Parts: sequence; structure tokens; C-alpha cells
Amino acid sequence: MPDVRPFRGVRYDLSKVGALSDVVAPPYDVISPELQDHLYRLSPFNVVRLEWNREPPEVRYERAAELLRQWQREGVLREDAHPAFYLHEQVYQVEGQTHTRRGFLARVRLEPFGEGNIFPHEQTLAGPKADRLALYQATAFNLSPIFGLYPDPDQKIIRAVEAGLRDRTPLVARDHLGVEHRLWPITDSATHTTVQGLMGPKPIFIADGHHRYETGLKYRDELAALGGPWDENSPANFCMMMLVGMNDPGLLVLPTHRLVSGFAGLTSDQLAQRLAAEFDVTPTGEGEAGARAAWEAIELTGEQDVLGFGTLTDQRWLTARLRSDATMDALVPEHGPEWRALGVSVLHELVLKALLGDLGAPSCRYVHLMDEVLASAAARDCDLACLVPPAGMEHVEAIASNLEKMPPKSTYFYPKVMTGLVLNPLR
Repeated sequence: MPDVRPFRGVRYDLSKVGALSDVVAPPYDVISPELQDHLYRLSPFNVVRLEWNREPPEVRYERAAELLRQWQREGVLREDAHPAFYLHEQVYQVEGQTHTRRGFLARVRLEPFGEGNIFPHEQTLAGPKADRLALYQATAFNLSPIFGLYPDPDQKIIRAVEAGLRDRTPLVARDHLGVEHRLWPITDSATHTTVQGLMGPKPIFIADGHHRYETGLKYRDELAALGGPWDENSPANFCMMMLVGMNDPGLLVLPTHRLVSGFAGLTSDQLAQRLAAEFDVTPTGEGEAGARAAWEAIELTGEQDVLGFGTLTDQRWLTARLRSDATMDALVPEHGPEWRALGVSVLHELVLKALLGDLGAPSCRYVHLMDEVLASAAARDCDLACLVPPAGMEHVEAIASNLEKMPPKSTYFYPKVMTGLVLNPLR
């Protein structure tokens, strides 16, 4: 069962750094060079200088460690006096709608995948894990939280966390995308005990931070192999997680649409003819109106078997509904039925590989909002725009519980959990 614990987080002393908004940053893997420059300009204490600095690779990690130790000596970063869960709210807007996502930061005992009750849903790559391990080794800190999900249909756990609030005034930071992040330390020991008891039987599904989780496992094993003072309560046995209930009304998974190049000259009629072998095809119109009509049709069904396509040669759009599961069953029998039924699986395995594969070698760019799709269509900077339905929590749970990984770019949990609100020492 997951071992979820309060911890003494290390946090910025705002009397020394000023506004919390100036010192937080997104996770390293979404920081572009332009955003990195912006964060550097915001404050000499911005956490990007630890998480993803501009130093050459040969000194990057050592420089982060030196700076972290300097900030601790100078009191810029201070360890909290008491163990806490950290209640965390994120208030954000997507396409005109305001959402509030609630969760809490905690230490969670590391478990190898397949051996406990913590489940991944994405593949990982060697390069990012080597990068994060070098940072862990240099700093001995968990700088950014992993994002974990747990089932809680009645929202008992987040209500139990909120019951421990003593000071109703949160720490507040606003990020570069306009998301408001609110944080409250929950130090009440009775609340800790209640939350730990409620979390005990729950599985945890990693939403974001797979590379960092696997890095935590490797770092733990390396330290254990070195010997010295070590027991089951050593901090390196744990990772910092932001835990959010899968039924939280503010938990939003955005779709990841594909903008495909490599099919030069493809027309809507040609596409429809090829799709007709496996799909019921319905034209939805031309230009922006056709694109929005296709997306509305996908949203209305709420299913994974309807895809939308725009051919930018003629600016025409259509929807395609898969008639049968039989072809996907035959194409990828090594995967389970839930994996085969995903819209992104159908798109890549059946459409792009099987039905269009002889037209060329496609390459994809990924966007999440219809405005981004429309901008690409207007610029004609791809050949085929593919609209896919978002994967839901039920898909993540079913596929991860089956010890499978979802196809790449299947989920996009928005907003990201910020780095710099709380840091977790590993020694």
C-alpha cells in the first residue's frame, strides 16, 4: 500500500526574495530557451537556476548544487519547523472556462513499477533520466514534485486535508500562463494520521513526472549500495508528489492533436476514400467553420472512436467513426483492448501507418487547443490536421493497472505543477 507522509519542506523566505511569483518555474521539460530567459530576468533567486540553468553541461549540476547551498546558508531557502502536508490549489482557465484543481504535496515511498501500488502510464527515455539523476546526485534534493492521481469518488481525502487548515490565508503565485497557485502548510498531526489512513489502500497513478520517479528509484538504490546510515525512513526512500483525486472536478486532461507533415497534396476526397475502408466518413465543411464542426462532433460523442481530419491542401474537414474493433485487434494484438481502443492508438496504428503509410513518412507536431490547430491551418504549415478525443481518467487507470504504457502524447494534464513552491531534501 502507498506510504504517504508529511515532511519538512524547504521553502523560499519571501522576506528575502519578494513575490513568490518571481521565483517559481514550470518543470524542466516544458521550459523553452525563451521562457528560461524570462525566468532568469524575473529574479536572481528563481528556481530555474537550480532546476534547469543555462550553465554548460559539464558544470550545470555542480553550479545548481553550489547555488542551492548558498541560498540555504543565506536563509533564502529555509526548512519548515514542522512536518506538513501542503494543500495546493490551482485556478486556471481553458477556452473561457475557469477550473480549480485541488491536491496536496506529500512524500510518497518509492516502489518499483509492477511491485507495489504505484503505476506509470507513459514510456520513459534514457536521456532525461540521466540528466535528472546527475541533478539529484549533485543537489541531494527533489526540486519538483511528481504528479500522482488516486481514486476518491467521494473526495474524502482532500476534504480531510482541508479540515486541517488553521490559517486560511494562502501563499499565492501566478505563473507565466496566468495560472494562480495557492499553498497552505497543514501541520496538524491528527489530520496527518487521518489522511495517511485514507490513502493507505489507494493505488497511485503517475500523471506527470515518470522520468523523475524512475530517477528517484535509481538514486535511492545508489545511496543504499554505498552503505552508511540507512534505514527505511531515510528521505531518499521517498519522492515528493502532488496528489490529486481522479474525481476532482478541476482535473482536466487536454487532447493532444496532431499536425502531420509528409502527405503533400493530400485532398479531402483522397483521404475520405482511404478512410472509407474502416470508417464512416462525414464531411463537416471548410475552413474554421468546418474545423470547429468536426471538433464539436467529437466532443458530443464523448467516445474514442471518432477522429477529425483537415486536409490543408483544400482546407476541408471531416469526421471519421471507426466501424469495428476487429482491425485494431489484428494490427496490435500485443496490446490490451483498452490500449487498442484509444483514439491516439487508432490514429497512429490504423490511419497513419496502415491506411496512409504508403504516401510518405509522416512527422507530427503536437498542440492542445483548437486555436492552435486553426493557426496552423491558416498558415498551412502542415499537410493533415488530426483531431483526437482526450483520454479520460478511466483510460489511464485501466491501461496502467494492466501494466501497459499508453502511446506517446496520449495525455496532457494542464496546468503543470510548479517547481519552487516546496523543495524536498533527500538526505
